[in-house]
Amino acid sequence: MNKIFEIPLYPYTHSPDQDASIPVRRKVVVIGAGPIGLGAAIDLAQQGVEVVILDDNDKVSFGSRAICFAKRPLEILDRLGCGQPMVDKGVEWDVGKVFFDNREVYSFNLQPETGHRRPAFINLQQYYFEEYLVDRVRELQAQGAPIEIRGRNKVEAIGTHDDHVTLEVETPEGAYTLEADWLIAADGANSPTRRMLGLDFVGRVFEDNFLIADVIMEANFPTERWFWFDPPFNRGQSALLHKQPDNVWRIDLQLGWDIDKEREKRPENVIPRLRDMLGDKVEFELEWVSIYTFQCRRMEKFRHGRVLFAGDAAHQVSPFGARGANSGLQDTDNLCWKLGMVMAGKAPETLLDSYDVERIHGADENIMNSTRSTDFITPKSETSRIFRDAVLDLSEQYDFARPLVNSGRLSVPCTYDGSPLNSADALDGPSRTRPGSPCPDAPLGDDFLLSRLGGRFTLLTIDADAPDSFEEDGVEVTRLALSVRDDPTLELKRRYLGDCDSAVYLIRPDQHVAARRPGFDETHFRTALRRALGKE
Repeated sequence: MNKIFEIPLYPYTHSPDQDASIPVRRKVVVIGAGPIGLGAAIDLAQQGVEVVILDDNDKVSFGSRAICFAKRPLEILDRLGCGQPMVDKGVEWDVGKVFFDNREVYSFNLQPETGHRRPAFINLQQYYFEEYLVDRVRELQAQGAPIEIRGRNKVEAIGTHDDHVTLEVETPEGAYTLEADWLIAADGANSPTRRMLGLDFVGRVFEDNFLIADVIMEANFPTERWFWFDPPFNRGQSALLHKQPDNVWRIDLQLGWDIDKEREKRPENVIPRLRDMLGDKVEFELEWVSIYTFQCRRMEKFRHGRVLFAGDAAHQVSPFGARGANSGLQDTDNLCWKLGMVMAGKAPETLLDSYDVERIHGADENIMNSTRSTDFITPKSETSRIFRDAVLDLSEQYDFARPLVNSGRLSVPCTYDGSPLNSADALDGPSRTRPGSPCPDAPLGDDFLLSRLGGRFTLLTIDADAPDSFEEDGVEVTRLALSVRDDPTLELKRRYLGDCDSAVYLIRPDQHVAARRPGFDETHFRTALRRALGKE
């Protein structure tokens, strides 16, 4: 059994801030050293922003928790400097299979097109993910980046002010007070920050429970996502099977609503359920067991003055669809470039209001898809169950029925349609790269587009003339000049030109499209940059 979650990775050490006669003011404090908090801190530190991470723990999370990481978050992690360890350790998969009763009704491929650096999905235990993020923090510290992680620093009280936030922090050596210009709350679904500020969720709690177990076993199952409706080993319910590294398998079993949760988590009750599923000949060992009640909820606002909520602290969805950690990383990807611009005086503070607009749009999209998945998986009436079962029967032979099957619509990046940062679309190009869209990757010889874009404002020109750079109000935009000749596969043309002969794109630091035109027009792109910075 992997013991990484028992080893302190960021043990408590005394900070000079604890001895200060008046509270020390830090630029940004992040509460929570999980994937979202660490990701936010790394992003800010790479911009040169001072950031302190506080966590009441001193080690990675117990159990695998999040396991499925989609292509877009892996691309974000590449820019944070820790995507490659994830992919190296993770189990790649593209194929999912759906079963009804004891028969396979159909399969699907999540990555039907080529020309992407990263796979559609990897499976990786969360404790590895957190370890790689902590490793990246240490690497940045060694390079002199202004980032610090303080284990066993528990925030007990928060005071909000117009220009800062005050935190009362408890440590093994006693309490101290810390101030922050900005506070990012990434302290999970049960967020103490949210509670201390008297804030709550709105949304829906589903009357169902699922047993989630990580099982260590040698098995011949392929590296695929298998989902069962009404299987023989869990009649009237559902089940899910995923492979992880180190011969660890994630198993989800639907249990129903009226159960004794503590009783169902006991090994003497869990093991017979798993034995029914896996058979008597498979030897296995339990690594982690929990019971989830699915919830699809969010805060009404993610920004509250100088306190910014991200990840599960801001929104919750059911695990089916892998929308939790994946959407949380997209939160910080959206937030941190904006916060960096505001703190550098290059954008007005109101730019942060667009974080609310864009990521609430993303949360609502995830909640909608997760709610539909959960309603399909757990029908709430006999009529709904009859409809679902008919769809499953038809999907075995008829293509038209397969899109109706919903075993968890898997995470895809959000397009910020209607964002106030978008300029009007001025290119009759592919819909997938319209303003607000995340840039799809494309091959460029031995390289890929997204690695060339980096994390800055970029003027992407494809077979179009433009200056090498331009500056507006202290923000520099650097040109990346490409030609369809750079990609003999023509994926660059298909994804960014379509039937057009040329194109110029303004790309945001989070690699979302802000504007596009057939050619470069300086006035237009200066205006588009100002709009993307919240100045128009």
